[in-house]
Amino acid sequence: MRAALNGGLRRIPIRALWAGGLIPLALLVWDAVTGGLGIDPIRDIEHRLGRTALYFLIASLAVTPVLRITGVSFMRFRRALGLLCFTYAGLHVLAWAVMDMALLWAAMARDVVKRPYLIFGMGAFLMLLALAVTSNNLSMRRMGTVAWCRLHQLVYVAAPLVTMHWIWALKTFPLEPALWLAAILVLLGLRVAVPRPIRWNVAAVQK
Repeated sequence: MRAALNGGLRRIPIRALWAGGLIPLALLVWDAVTGGLGIDPIRDIEHRLGRTALYFLIASLAVTPVLRITGVSFMRFRRALGLLCFTYAGLHVLAWAVMDMALLWAAMARDVVKRPYLIFGMGAFLMLLALAVTSNNLSMRRMGTVAWCRLHQLVYVAAPLVTMHWIWALKTFPLEPALWLAAILVLLGLRVAVPRPIRWNVAAVQK
């Protein structure tokens, strides 16, 4: 069963994940064109882009725990999941900068300093930017595996910051982002609770 599932996953091209991952963006554009957004369209656009970024971030965090617990490998999709997360996060920040702040850089700087949730969000975005820029084989070779892995551990800080950004922006403690924060903490806890198998290799994943 596991071998069949891993074999099927290996046959799925990465571009198929990208095609599926861009569907939320296409739906958002469709709603914007057809008037399907809420009473505050800018807020709706920003929130949908931000939530989608969080969903892909959580999916990328789930790859390792799923592999260690079940032996099912989504590892070949993890880079694409991370880059999809950054794509939506970048569009989220861009929507805020262009539609909300009209590219008034001084006003944006004051807003970030004044509002704690923007500090969380910008901090997380800068971390995701560093990860996206180095998510390639050339960066790994130039940095070395150890330094590259240490840098990419920033995702474990960025993920909770994203949910805190969401919670603090709403000025309440709503259920949905709280549940996603709990899911992130569980996934991070599983990385510690479930150690990497000593003899884990590609052949073991395929079986």
